[in-house]
Amino acid sequence: MENSNMQSEDFGQDFDLKAEINKYLVHWKWFVLSAFLVFSIAFIKLRYTKPVYGASTKILMKDTKKGGRLSEAAAFSDLGINSGTRNVDDEIEIMKSRTISEAVVEKLNFNISIIAKGKVLDVELFDKDSPVEIHFINQTADFYEKSMQFDFVENASGTFSLSSADHLIDAKQHFRYGQRIKTQYGDLIITKVNSGKQSTVGALSIIVSPLKAVASSYRGRLTIEPITKGSNVIVLNIADAVEKKAELFLDCLVKTYNEKAVSDKEFISKNTSVFVANRLKLISEELVDVEKNVEQFKVSNKLTNLESESELYVTGSTEFNRKAIDAQVQLNVLNSVVEYVKKSTNENLLPANLFSDVDGDASTLISSYNDLILERNRMLKSATASNPTVMKLDEQLASLKSTLLSSLDKSQSILKIQKRNIEQNENLFNSKIQKMPSQERQFRDIERQQKVKEELYLYLLQKREETALALSSTEPNAKVIDAALSTGAVSINPRVIYLGALLLGLLIPAGIIFLIDFLDTKIKSRMDLEGRTKIPFIGDVPNSEDASTIMQSESRSSSAEALRIIRTNLEFMVSRVPEGIAKTIFLTSTFPKEGKTFVSVNLAATFALSGKKVLLVGMDIRNPRLDDYLTLPDRGFTNYLSSKDLSLDDLIIKQKGYEDFHILPAGVIPPNPAELLMSKKVDSFFETIKQQYDYIIVDTAPVSLVTDTLLIAKHADTFIYVARANFLEKRMLDIPNGLYRDQKLPNMCMLLNDTDSTKGYGYGYGYGVKVEKKPWYKKIFNS
Repeated sequence: MENSNMQSEDFGQDFDLKAEINKYLVHWKWFVLSAFLVFSIAFIKLRYTKPVYGASTKILMKDTKKGGRLSEAAAFSDLGINSGTRNVDDEIEIMKSRTISEAVVEKLNFNISIIAKGKVLDVELFDKDSPVEIHFINQTADFYEKSMQFDFVENASGTFSLSSADHLIDAKQHFRYGQRIKTQYGDLIITKVNSGKQSTVGALSIIVSPLKAVASSYRGRLTIEPITKGSNVIVLNIADAVEKKAELFLDCLVKTYNEKAVSDKEFISKNTSVFVANRLKLISEELVDVEKNVEQFKVSNKLTNLESESELYVTGSTEFNRKAIDAQVQLNVLNSVVEYVKKSTNENLLPANLFSDVDGDASTLISSYNDLILERNRMLKSATASNPTVMKLDEQLASLKSTLLSSLDKSQSILKIQKRNIEQNENLFNSKIQKMPSQERQFRDIERQQKVKEELYLYLLQKREETALALSSTEPNAKVIDAALSTGAVSINPRVIYLGALLLGLLIPAGIIFLIDFLDTKIKSRMDLEGRTKIPFIGDVPNSEDASTIMQSESRSSSAEALRIIRTNLEFMVSRVPEGIAKTIFLTSTFPKEGKTFVSVNLAATFALSGKKVLLVGMDIRNPRLDDYLTLPDRGFTNYLSSKDLSLDDLIIKQKGYEDFHILPAGVIPPNPAELLMSKKVDSFFETIKQQYDYIIVDTAPVSLVTDTLLIAKHADTFIYVARANFLEKRMLDIPNGLYRDQKLPNMCMLLNDTDSTKGYGYGYGYGVKVEKKPWYKKIFNS
């Protein structure tokens, strides 16, 4: 066969919800059995498992500024030392610390347990449930590190006996309630609760566990977390087999945490108070020394007020500097006037009021000189320079000019002297100012020390009062919002357990069925065929308890009914064959043992029972199997093909019990089967028998092994391709798909053989005879 025929084709599979559900429903007995078993396990678990109870409490972590945890650094937080508020996460870690857990266990004596022995479970007795109370006094250092067990038995006389595997107590000795019993690790006192009542105490076990182990167990079950992110409200939860112990542990945990916090703050406050007092004493002494240094500095430098004297020196220096500048300006102007006077003629007026007249003569002389110039100029308007009056005025001007120059020289000398005196005074003030920074720096250093000491002294006085106030009003860190309260059973919820058991009981068989179905690659149902091939489906044949028995007229089994339906479907498929010519139906399969011969025999019997004249031909000449169902002679079809003397009438036999059921066996296995089937005698054979019968059923060879079937396929009116359920691999459907696609088998249809109708595969046939009833256990294991 060509490779193209072997290629897989993509056939769409429509999901059939009803079929999927039915695939599981047929195994309903397994679901019931699984659910029953899992429910039984759940019941046993609930019956014999100790319940665990939860408890919860809610607290508010207070702000450090309002009574929170205090430290030496926090007392000076305004200096920037540890000024942050308390971290809630840190406080949670403190509450979960081993130290606090061990303190709680020790306070509550949770390391001591009283156990009542039961038939199945041992139960811890606590508080009011316990008939006795246990007290250990004068414990040794090893008491909290040891593990001990005492077996308690009450005697008829009202006394009791104690025994220990470690022989800590004499088991033969009898003790009274309230009696102090000496042990290696301390004294034990057992008192009876409600001793006034006449009640008998059963067998008990008194177990003393190591403190650290018990505390570690509680820490492992303790959860502490903020109610919301960033919130100061914290929720504490814990679980315990004894409901009351869970509540007591949480309450005592919060109380112990607060006690430790208060104790720490009181200790810190006392240390802080001592520190402040010591510092105050030291600073007070240092402050006295600094004040003496200030006093001594002022006396040695003759200072009263350094700031006012410094300001006075600066003012004086500034004033003399201004005067020196004015004197220099006047001197410069005077020098210019002298130069101008020396260069001037009798026609030029002299400038007046340009400088300060030091001695008072220069200004008068200049004024007189200018008057003479003006007089001369008036005279020159009416006279000449040789005029006696003009000449006299010239003489006066020359004399006055000489006098003026002398006066100006004198003024220059005076101004120079004044300027020099001013500069000397300025230098004096400047020298004072130059000395001031050194004195001021020294004074500032001393004064700074004084101020620092004063401020530190006042600051420590304030902190001393604040520390004293904090010591007198110490508050706990945590405020209880809701006291510890049991939240009920947390580890075992019967509803959840039973619901889980139901789901598990259903999931186990469903998972197994799904896994088996997923891993099973074999064809099981019509749905498997229709989802993987386009070949028309003619029907399925359920499995038969006695496959070797051929169909009879009285047969009412599901397989018999299925064959009758297939017979009807075939009549429609070959309805186009002309009347008077036999309808030829060939049967083949992919491999041997798929039941094509079984279907061929019973299908021929079915047509014969309907009044048709039927010939069953065995053409699987390499591996003939008709004799598995029928009693047949050795001679047959191959003998007819290879012999010239034998006729069909000599070889065709009639089946007993049927009116028109005839059979042509396959005959002797030939050495050349393909060549025989290719002979022209095969064509004449079909031409002959088609005129004599209504239906011809031909059992042919499997198509995957030999080519025999394809050699004679042209003689068929329809081809039934038999596939056996739970036998043929799904991937092998590529073979019939290729034959159908290439039209190598005419009018091809599929038949599914050996289906299991009890599992929902194939059709249900409700008209069969009653099947023998089986015991319920056989039905379960055969389902």
